Amino acid sequence: MTFAAKVIQFNHSLVRPVGLPGGIKTMNPFENKDVQEIVNQFYSKYYNDDNPRILILGINPGRLGGGTTGIPFTDPIRLAQECEIPNSMPQRPELSSLFIYDMIKAFGGLQQFYSQYYFNSICPLGFTKDGKNLNYYDIPDLQKALIPYIEENIRAQIALGVSIKTCYCLGEGKNFKFFEKLNAEHNFFKQVIPLPHPRFIMQYKLKKKEEFVDSYLTALQVAK
Repeated sequence: MTFAAKVIQFNHSLVRPVGLPGGIKTMNPFENKDVQEIVNQFYSKYYNDDNPRILILGINPGRLGGGTTGIPFTDPIRLAQECEIPNSMPQRPELSSLFIYDMIKAFGGLQQFYSQYYFNSICPLGFTKDGKNLNYYDIPDLQKALIPYIEENIRAQIALGVSIKTCYCLGEGKNFKFFEKLNAEHNFFKQVIPLPHPRFIMQYKLKKKEEFVDSYLTALQVAK
């Protein structure tokens, strides 16, 4: 199977976690047939080979990015304009997607970047509460309930054919702290390298965005 076929199969197999605290809703865009078609187009376009990839893990999909398109760090605007995959989704921007695609362009373009790296998240499905994005670590009971689900899906993502030498973690605070501990327990990867989260950069460090792009490009060379 190609890397694309494995990812598509992984996405289609995702089920909503059970036993979560009350008031929390899980987003599973892969239940939508239109999203399934878009995801198939994207991975068939950029991952239609059997090359190994280096895994870059975010927190969990947000409702304006991967929680809508099914493609991590890709909002409907970037999907149409950068990936050249037309879609009828609401064309609303997502800050993390803006940074990631600027970084990808600086790297050398989509084909070059995606031939080497694969984005997903520590928790592959996202959450909302009261209509707002929710990170898996925002509520202690939610994080605790999700640990078996997260462990299962990290193993499933490794099985796609990613390198176990190095994994990148987006988010140098709570996300990295959680995953560093989990990795120490299970030895998923030989090393986990933290990077500042794209949303943090765009929201609080926008004037230094180009410096952060350069720091990403430098850090990504470590895994080669």
